[in-house]
Amino acid sequence: MNEKAPAPDTAPVAATVSRWAFAALVGGNLALSLTAMVVRYADTGPVASAMWRLLLALPFLALLAWRETGGRAPSNRALWIAGGAGIFFAFDLAAWHIGILQTKVANATLFGNSASLFLVLWAILISRMLPRGWQALAVLLAFAGSALLMGQSYEASTQYLVGDLFSLLAGALYTGYVLLMQRVRGEIGPWSALAWSSGAGIPILLGTALLLGEAILPHNWTPLILLAAMSQIVGQGLLIWALPRFSPLVVGLTLLVQPVVAALAGWIAFGEGLSAGDVAGGLMVAAALVLIRLPNRRAKPIEA
Repeated sequence: MNEKAPAPDTAPVAATVSRWAFAALVGGNLALSLTAMVVRYADTGPVASAMWRLLLALPFLALLAWRETGGRAPSNRALWIAGGAGIFFAFDLAAWHIGILQTKVANATLFGNSASLFLVLWAILISRMLPRGWQALAVLLAFAGSALLMGQSYEASTQYLVGDLFSLLAGALYTGYVLLMQRVRGEIGPWSALAWSSGAGIPILLGTALLLGEAILPHNWTPLILLAAMSQIVGQGLLIWALPRFSPLVVGLTLLVQPVVAALAGWIAFGEGLSAGDVAGGLMVAAALVLIRLPNRRAKPIEA
Protein backbone atom coordinates (compact mmCIF):
# COMPACT_ATOMS: atom_id res chain seq x y z
CA MET A 1 0.00 0.00 0.00
CA ASN A 2 1.42 3.31 -1.01
CA GLU A 3 1.62 5.92 1.70
CA LYS A 4 1.03 9.54 0.87
CA ALA A 5 4.18 11.60 1.22
CA PRO A 6 4.01 14.16 4.03
CA ALA A 7 3.48 17.75 2.96
CA PRO A 8 6.64 19.83 3.14
CA ASP A 9 7.02 22.00 6.20
CA THR A 10 6.52 25.59 5.04
CA ALA A 11 7.05 27.14 8.47
CA PRO A 12 10.80 27.87 7.96
CA VAL A 13 10.04 29.51 4.60
CA ALA A 14 7.26 31.61 6.13
CA ALA A 15 9.52 32.66 8.98
CA THR A 16 12.26 33.68 6.55
CA VAL A 17 9.81 35.75 4.47
CA SER A 18 8.50 37.38 7.65
CA ARG A 19 12.02 38.34 8.73
CA TRP A 20 12.80 39.81 5.32
CA ALA A 21 9.48 41.65 5.29
CA PHE A 22 10.16 43.21 8.70
CA ALA A 23 13.67 44.17 7.58
CA ALA A 24 12.12 45.80 4.50
CA LEU A 25 9.60 47.66 6.67
CA VAL A 26 12.34 49.05 8.91
CA GLY A 27 14.69 49.69 5.97
CA GLY A 28 12.03 51.64 4.12
CA ASN A 29 11.47 53.83 7.16
CA LEU A 30 15.22 54.38 7.52
CA ALA A 31 15.38 55.67 3.94
CA LEU A 32 12.31 57.87 4.46
CA SER A 33 13.70 59.31 7.70
CA LEU A 34 16.23 61.43 5.75
CA THR A 35 13.58 62.96 3.48
CA ALA A 36 13.03 66.07 5.60
CA MET A 37 16.74 66.89 5.58
CA VAL A 38 16.98 66.55 1.78
CA VAL A 39 13.90 68.76 1.25
CA ARG A 40 15.73 71.56 3.07
CA TYR A 41 18.39 71.56 0.34
CA ALA A 42 15.99 71.72 -2.63
CA ASP A 43 15.94 75.13 -4.37
CA THR A 44 12.38 74.81 -5.67
CA GLY A 45 9.24 75.51 -3.65
CA PRO A 46 8.36 72.85 -1.06
CA VAL A 47 5.32 71.51 -2.94
CA ALA A 48 7.24 71.60 -6.24
CA SER A 49 9.98 69.45 -4.68
CA ALA A 50 7.31 66.90 -3.74
CA MET A 51 6.05 66.93 -7.34
CA TRP A 52 9.56 66.29 -8.68
CA ARG A 53 10.01 63.47 -6.17
CA LEU A 54 7.10 61.63 -7.80
CA LEU A 55 7.74 62.69 -11.40
CA LEU A 56 11.42 61.72 -11.47
CA ALA A 57 10.66 58.35 -9.89
CA LEU A 58 7.67 57.55 -12.11
CA PRO A 59 9.52 56.23 -15.24
CA PHE A 60 11.50 53.77 -13.11
CA LEU A 61 8.39 52.73 -11.15
CA ALA A 62 6.43 52.31 -14.39
CA LEU A 63 9.16 50.05 -15.81
CA LEU A 64 9.14 47.89 -12.66
CA ALA A 65 5.33 47.76 -12.73
CA TRP A 66 5.38 46.66 -16.39
CA ARG A 67 7.84 43.88 -15.59
CA GLU A 68 5.75 42.90 -12.57
CA THR A 69 2.51 42.52 -14.56
CA GLY A 70 3.79 41.67 -18.02
CA GLY A 71 2.08 44.78 -19.35
CA ARG A 72 -1.38 43.85 -18.06
CA ALA A 73 -3.45 46.71 -16.62
CA PRO A 74 -4.89 46.34 -13.09
CA SER A 75 -8.63 46.05 -12.52
CA ASN A 76 -10.72 49.21 -12.38
CA ARG A 77 -11.26 48.65 -8.67
CA ALA A 78 -7.52 48.47 -8.01
CA LEU A 79 -6.97 51.61 -10.09
CA TRP A 80 -9.55 53.54 -8.09
CA ILE A 81 -8.03 52.47 -4.77
CA ALA A 82 -4.47 53.23 -5.92
CA GLY A 83 -5.64 56.58 -7.30
CA GLY A 84 -7.33 57.42 -4.01
CA ALA A 85 -4.13 56.53 -2.17
CA GLY A 86 -2.21 58.82 -4.54
CA ILE A 87 -4.54 61.73 -3.74
CA PHE A 88 -4.02 61.25 0.00
CA PHE A 89 -0.26 60.99 -0.59
CA ALA A 90 -0.12 64.14 -2.72
CA PHE A 91 -1.81 66.28 -0.07
CA ASP A 92 0.29 64.60 2.62
CA LEU A 93 3.49 65.56 0.77
CA ALA A 94 2.26 69.09 0.11
CA ALA A 95 1.44 69.70 3.78
CA TRP A 96 4.59 68.00 5.04
CA HIS A 97 7.05 69.72 2.71
CA ILE A 98 5.59 73.09 3.70
CA GLY A 99 5.91 72.12 7.36
CA ILE A 100 9.52 70.96 6.97
CA LEU A 101 10.63 74.49 6.05
CA GLN A 102 8.83 76.05 9.02
CA THR A 103 9.88 73.84 11.92
CA LYS A 104 12.74 71.62 13.06
CA VAL A 105 13.63 68.52 11.06
CA ALA A 106 12.92 66.31 14.09
CA ASN A 107 9.58 68.01 14.83
CA ALA A 108 8.46 67.79 11.21
CA THR A 109 9.32 64.10 11.07
CA LEU A 110 7.65 63.25 14.37
CA PHE A 111 4.41 65.11 13.63
CA GLY A 112 4.50 63.94 10.02
CA ASN A 113 4.59 60.40 11.36
CA SER A 114 1.70 60.91 13.76
CA ALA A 115 0.21 58.30 11.42
CA SER A 116 1.91 55.85 13.80
CA LEU A 117 -0.60 56.79 16.52
CA PHE A 118 -3.55 56.89 14.11
CA LEU A 119 -2.67 53.44 12.71
CA VAL A 120 -2.39 51.91 16.18
CA LEU A 121 -5.79 53.40 17.12
CA TRP A 122 -7.24 52.14 13.82
CA ALA A 123 -5.90 48.63 14.50
CA ILE A 124 -7.53 48.63 17.92
CA LEU A 125 -10.79 49.98 16.49
CA ILE A 126 -11.21 47.47 13.65
CA SER A 127 -10.09 44.46 15.72
CA ARG A 128 -11.88 45.61 18.89
CA MET A 129 -8.90 44.21 20.74
CA LEU A 130 -6.58 46.00 23.13
CA PRO A 131 -2.88 45.09 22.84
CA ARG A 132 -1.60 42.81 25.59
CA GLY A 133 1.70 41.31 26.62
CA TRP A 134 4.68 42.28 24.48
CA GLN A 135 2.52 44.32 22.11
CA ALA A 136 1.16 46.47 24.93
CA LEU A 137 4.67 47.05 26.28
CA ALA A 138 5.92 47.88 22.77
CA VAL A 139 3.17 50.48 22.28
CA LEU A 140 3.94 52.11 25.64
CA LEU A 141 7.69 52.15 25.01
CA ALA A 142 7.29 53.50 21.47
CA PHE A 143 5.12 56.45 22.40
CA ALA A 144 6.99 57.21 25.62
CA GLY A 145 10.24 57.13 23.67
CA SER A 146 8.86 59.48 21.03
CA ALA A 147 7.68 61.89 23.72
CA LEU A 148 11.14 61.88 25.27
CA LEU A 149 12.76 62.28 21.87
CA MET A 150 10.82 65.44 21.14
CA GLY A 151 10.50 66.71 24.71
CA GLN A 152 13.80 68.57 24.66
CA SER A 153 13.72 69.90 21.12
CA TYR A 154 10.08 70.96 20.77
CA GLU A 155 9.59 74.67 21.28
CA ALA A 156 6.01 75.92 21.75
CA SER A 157 6.44 79.19 19.89
CA THR A 158 4.86 80.84 16.86
CA GLN A 159 8.16 80.27 15.06
CA TYR A 160 7.46 76.53 14.83
CA LEU A 161 3.70 76.32 15.44
CA VAL A 162 2.65 76.64 11.76
CA GLY A 163 5.19 74.05 10.63
CA ASP A 164 4.14 71.64 13.37
CA LEU A 165 0.46 71.98 12.43
CA PHE A 166 1.19 71.36 8.73
CA SER A 167 3.24 68.29 9.70
CA LEU A 168 0.43 67.01 11.93
CA LEU A 169 -2.03 67.39 9.04
CA ALA A 170 0.40 65.45 6.87
CA GLY A 171 0.42 62.62 9.41
CA ALA A 172 -3.38 62.34 9.29
CA LEU A 173 -3.33 62.25 5.47
CA TYR A 174 -0.52 59.67 5.46
CA THR A 175 -2.73 57.38 7.54
CA GLY A 176 -5.30 57.31 4.73
CA TYR A 177 -2.54 56.63 2.21
CA VAL A 178 -1.12 53.68 4.16
CA LEU A 179 -4.53 52.08 4.76
CA LEU A 180 -5.53 52.37 1.08
CA MET A 181 -2.16 51.05 -0.11
CA GLN A 182 -2.43 48.14 2.31
CA ARG A 183 -5.85 47.40 0.81
CA VAL A 184 -4.81 47.64 -2.85
CA ARG A 185 -1.76 45.46 -2.20
CA GLY A 186 -4.19 42.57 -1.81
CA GLU A 187 -4.92 42.89 -5.53
CA ILE A 188 -1.79 44.19 -7.27
CA GLY A 189 1.96 44.09 -6.75
CA PRO A 190 3.98 46.75 -4.90
CA TRP A 191 5.48 48.44 -7.97
CA SER A 192 2.12 48.65 -9.73
CA ALA A 193 0.51 50.15 -6.63
CA LEU A 194 3.33 52.64 -6.23
CA ALA A 195 3.42 53.61 -9.92
CA TRP A 196 -0.33 54.23 -10.19
CA SER A 197 -0.54 56.14 -6.89
CA SER A 198 2.49 58.27 -7.81
CA GLY A 199 1.00 59.10 -11.19
CA ALA A 200 -2.27 60.17 -9.57
CA GLY A 201 -0.47 62.54 -7.20
CA ILE A 202 1.68 64.44 -9.72
CA PRO A 203 -1.07 66.69 -11.23
CA ILE A 204 -2.32 67.62 -7.75
CA LEU A 205 1.14 68.64 -6.57
CA LEU A 206 1.94 70.56 -9.76
CA GLY A 207 -1.37 72.44 -9.62
CA THR A 208 -0.88 73.26 -5.93
CA ALA A 209 2.68 74.50 -6.50
CA LEU A 210 1.50 76.75 -9.35
CA LEU A 211 -1.38 78.13 -7.26
CA LEU A 212 1.07 78.97 -4.46
CA GLY A 213 3.38 80.73 -6.93
CA GLU A 214 6.33 78.48 -6.13
CA ALA A 215 9.53 78.15 -8.13
CA ILE A 216 9.07 74.99 -10.19
CA LEU A 217 12.34 74.48 -12.08
CA PRO A 218 15.43 73.84 -9.95
CA HIS A 219 18.96 75.08 -10.49
CA ASN A 220 20.40 72.11 -8.60
CA TRP A 221 18.85 68.75 -9.47
CA THR A 222 20.81 66.70 -6.93
CA PRO A 223 18.42 67.04 -3.94
CA LEU A 224 15.42 66.22 -6.15
CA ILE A 225 17.10 63.15 -7.65
CA LEU A 226 17.99 62.01 -4.13
CA LEU A 227 14.37 62.51 -3.05
CA ALA A 228 13.09 60.43 -5.96
CA ALA A 229 15.61 57.60 -5.52
CA MET A 230 15.92 57.45 -1.74
CA SER A 231 12.39 58.33 -0.66
CA GLN A 232 10.05 57.28 -3.46
CA ILE A 233 11.80 54.28 -5.00
CA VAL A 234 13.74 52.76 -2.09
CA GLY A 235 11.80 54.04 0.94
CA GLN A 236 8.25 53.73 -0.38
CA GLY A 237 9.17 50.66 -2.44
CA LEU A 238 10.28 48.68 0.61
CA LEU A 239 7.39 49.96 2.71
CA ILE A 240 4.68 49.12 0.15
CA TRP A 241 6.19 45.67 -0.50
CA ALA A 242 6.03 44.82 3.21
CA LEU A 243 2.60 46.38 3.98
CA PRO A 244 0.29 43.37 3.44
CA ARG A 245 2.40 41.19 5.72
CA PHE A 246 1.75 43.22 8.87
CA SER A 247 -1.11 44.69 10.86
CA PRO A 248 -1.62 48.48 11.03
CA LEU A 249 -0.32 48.30 14.62
CA VAL A 250 3.09 46.92 13.58
CA VAL A 251 3.28 49.29 10.59
CA GLY A 252 2.44 52.23 12.86
CA LEU A 253 5.15 51.41 15.38
CA THR A 254 7.82 51.02 12.72
CA LEU A 255 7.02 54.53 11.46
CA LEU A 256 8.60 55.76 14.69
CA VAL A 257 12.01 54.82 13.28
CA GLN A 258 11.77 58.01 11.23
CA PRO A 259 11.73 60.66 13.99
CA VAL A 260 14.55 58.87 15.81
CA VAL A 261 16.84 58.95 12.78
CA ALA A 262 15.65 62.44 11.80
CA ALA A 263 16.55 63.81 15.23
CA LEU A 264 20.09 62.44 14.78
CA ALA A 265 20.29 63.82 11.23
CA GLY A 266 19.05 67.24 12.38
CA TRP A 267 21.71 67.29 15.08
CA ILE A 268 24.50 66.39 12.62
CA ALA A 269 23.40 68.53 9.64
CA PHE A 270 21.77 71.56 11.28
CA GLY A 271 23.06 71.59 14.86
CA GLU A 272 19.61 70.88 16.31
CA GLY A 273 20.00 69.80 19.93
CA LEU A 274 20.30 66.10 20.87
CA SER A 275 20.15 65.55 24.64
CA ALA A 276 20.39 62.52 26.92
CA GLY A 277 16.59 62.40 26.86
CA ASP A 278 16.66 62.20 23.06
CA VAL A 279 19.10 59.28 23.18
CA ALA A 280 16.99 57.48 25.78
CA GLY A 281 13.89 58.03 23.67
CA GLY A 282 15.60 56.56 20.62
CA LEU A 283 16.63 53.48 22.60
CA MET A 284 13.05 53.04 23.84
CA VAL A 285 11.70 53.11 20.29
CA ALA A 286 14.37 50.59 19.23
CA ALA A 287 13.33 48.31 22.12
CA ALA A 288 9.69 48.62 21.02
CA LEU A 289 10.60 47.40 17.53
CA VAL A 290 12.25 44.32 19.04
CA LEU A 291 9.33 43.58 21.37
CA ILE A 292 6.66 43.89 18.66
CA ARG A 293 8.24 40.89 16.90
CA LEU A 294 8.02 38.58 19.95
CA PRO A 295 5.19 36.05 20.39
CA ASN A 296 2.22 37.70 22.06
CA ARG A 297 -0.61 36.61 24.33
CA ARG A 298 -4.17 36.80 23.10
CA ALA A 299 -5.40 40.40 22.88
CA LYS A 300 -8.06 41.59 25.29
CA PRO A 301 -11.46 42.31 23.66
CA ILE A 302 -12.93 45.80 24.06
CA GLU A 303 -16.21 45.65 25.92
CA ALA A 304 -19.16 47.27 24.19
